[in-house]
Amino acid sequence: MKKVFFYDTPIGRIGIAEDGKCITDVFFAAADRPKDSLLEETELLNEAAKQLVDYFAGKRKDFELPLSPEGTEFQKLVWEALRTIPYGETRTYKQIAEQIGNPKACRAVGMANNKNPISIIVPCHRVIGSNGRLVGYGGGIELKKKLLELENNSFEMS
Repeated sequence: MKKVFFYDTPIGRIGIAEDGKCITDVFFAAADRPKDSLLEETELLNEAAKQLVDYFAGKRKDFELPLSPEGTEFQKLVWEALRTIPYGETRTYKQIAEQIGNPKACRAVGMANNKNPISIIVPCHRVIGSNGRLVGYGGGIELKKKLLELENNSFEMS
């Protein structure tokens, strides 16, 4: 059974879930918490929250947490590619599709990006449109812009 706990952050309330060994979800408080989860703070959830607070304060660029996102093999391949995008940089959906060896899968990459269960830590906010504009984000475009600005990027809104 997953355990989940909610934390107040500079971007609002977020939920973090774990399966006893790994972080499985980071989500915005408005989203539904994982099914059959128990509301309980654990050492791992607390550590994930601390690392997120450090990230928001500009003190952390990389997360050091065990992760276990649940999804299809294709989604997991995309999410692993997202984790290679360095702090302060962006990639396009096409670049991610090319990176995973499927250059025509831009749309499928976008769908996998949309299903990313571990927001921020698996940095789907670093994926932008091929025209350089911000497109789609589960937390909303304004939040995506804030996260990218935090990482010292400035983008035009589409």
